[in-house]
Amino acid sequence: MEDDFIDRCEETVVHPDIVAELKEKMLKEDEAYNLSEFFKIFGDNTRIRIIQLIALRELCVCDIATILGITQSATSHQLKILRQFGVAKPRKEGKMMYYSISDEHVHDIFFNGLSHINE
Repeated sequence: MEDDFIDRCEETVVHPDIVAELKEKMLKEDEAYNLSEFFKIFGDNTRIRIIQLIALRELCVCDIATILGITQSATSHQLKILRQFGVAKPRKEGKMMYYSISDEHVHDIFFNGLSHINE
């Protein structure tokens, strides 16, 4: 019966060669931490929407705020977080600050994720 299935091994290590190989390939603790922190950036609806906008076109803070219907202060706060994690890059022109996506990796992560949820 399927209900009787227990998800545990009777042996400690069944495939020692595979275990050894994968142990060598495992992320270091700091790498795993940094990667999990990076993905937390994508865990906020406002930041996701900002990422989409600046992935499509370079925009100033006031235009982002207007499109999203939030304050410029709230927009700046989210952009600060995106800058800290290397997701958004600023460009100053006079007194205006413009933002775009930092690189193609971030662009790909966002649009691959979007594609995945829309499958």
